[in-house]
Amino acid sequence: MESVRQVSDLDALRARITDLEKQSVAPDLWDDQENAQHVTSSLSRANAELERIEGMDSRIDDLEALVEMGTEDGGDAETLAEAETELAAVKKAVGELEVRTLLSGEYDQREAVVTIRAGAGGVDAADFAEMLLRMYLRWAERHEYPTKVMDTSYAEEAGIKSATFEINVPYAYGNMSVEAGTHRLVRISPFDNQGRRQTSFAAVEVVPLIEQTDHIDIPENELKIDVFRSSGPGGQSVNTTDSAVRMTHIPTGTVVSMQNEKSQIQNRAAALRVMQSRLLLLKRAEEAALNKELAGDVKASWGDQMRSYVLHPYQMVKDLRTEYEVGNTSAVFDGDIDGFMEAGIRWKLSQQREED
Repeated sequence: MESVRQVSDLDALRARITDLEKQSVAPDLWDDQENAQHVTSSLSRANAELERIEGMDSRIDDLEALVEMGTEDGGDAETLAEAETELAAVKKAVGELEVRTLLSGEYDQREAVVTIRAGAGGVDAADFAEMLLRMYLRWAERHEYPTKVMDTSYAEEAGIKSATFEINVPYAYGNMSVEAGTHRLVRISPFDNQGRRQTSFAAVEVVPLIEQTDHIDIPENELKIDVFRSSGPGGQSVNTTDSAVRMTHIPTGTVVSMQNEKSQIQNRAAALRVMQSRLLLLKRAEEAALNKELAGDVKASWGDQMRSYVLHPYQMVKDLRTEYEVGNTSAVFDGDIDGFMEAGIRWKLSQQREED
């Protein structure tokens, strides 16, 4: 907890809360609604962060008192047993808090934009991509993180070709960034009438959600914008107007599609925001690649095949970078992936330290 306090800089956090509180009571706050929402949400997040740390300090103090009660006057086995149970819970909670403090990258505090794409493997890959989409949405639901599916491209037979969604909570990017890369599924294909084993792949891309302060300007002549009618699976929910938007950044070939908003204007705005986020990350990747080239670094880059989900002939999910593995595949696909994320964050930090 001492290291958590040092990294969190509670004095700076309290000063920030005081500043945000002053801004939140300004009489002209709501003259600019977008700024007002930013101020109020930032204040709420900062207060929650402070309460989380101070609450943990309080739990540790209570635990210490419980141990003292259990050991005085010859000892009380029941109280000590209660203290042991609370100690295990506090250790787990402090570990989770420590992982949060490890997320100190430039964009780790941001909300996240996640895109999942089916890879090699035909209909199995499309089905796998949909399984991963459900897994991440269930993970967010378990933590009560708000999400918004921005675009879904359905495959013809089953599953999805791709999907893009936002996770609108602080540190979503820091947590989800370790999920980026190629995921592999091995199973008996439910789409093969001969019951053969099939290996399929899906790619996960994670970018930080852009903010106004990032100033990523894209000249209009670098964008190609196509409009089309939105559609759901099987041709259902087809709009009667061309409200869906496909935006292409001509210099890089980056493509973003949006169809889940009600109007073309809303879809264009959402597409531009995701486009800016991707170009921001692309710029950082190019800078990092240049630095590695100058340093003579020939290591494989982050984002290669990183996790296997095996359902046959045995059941196991294993991260190939961290060696972290779980035998309960059903729980993993139901969103129980915090262990993989924690191991990935620690591994990523160790890799960065080695490079430094």
